[in-house]
Amino acid sequence: MTAPSHPTFDRTEFVLAVLEWLEGQENSPEAVDESLELLADGRRRSFVRVMQTYGESLTLPDAAEEVAVRETGTPVPELSAEHVADVYISLYHDHLPRLVDAGLLEYDQERDLVSPAAIS
Repeated sequence: MTAPSHPTFDRTEFVLAVLEWLEGQENSPEAVDESLELLADGRRRSFVRVMQTYGESLTLPDAAEEVAVRETGTPVPELSAEHVADVYISLYHDHLPRLVDAGLLEYDQERDLVSPAAIS
């Protein structure tokens, strides 16, 4: 048997806590599935966290750079341009459209500007 990759993370405890929290919510099973699918990807979670942290509009290149920093733990000056470009492309083509469709982010394509959605 191999050791878990994150020994301090108790997956069972986490799953049970999420299930317990969901029991107190009034959401359709479909809405829960869609929400968990949005959170299933680590890069997408980082992107949402970056936007929450800043709480204001960022250019997509700046957001991609910050996501790359969080993924690698590498300071901006030491990031490879190729890695930042790969992050930008995946955000632009995959993650951003999903998060915009879900109402979590807004995107001004002309200005390449991403904003947290105005949540009421």
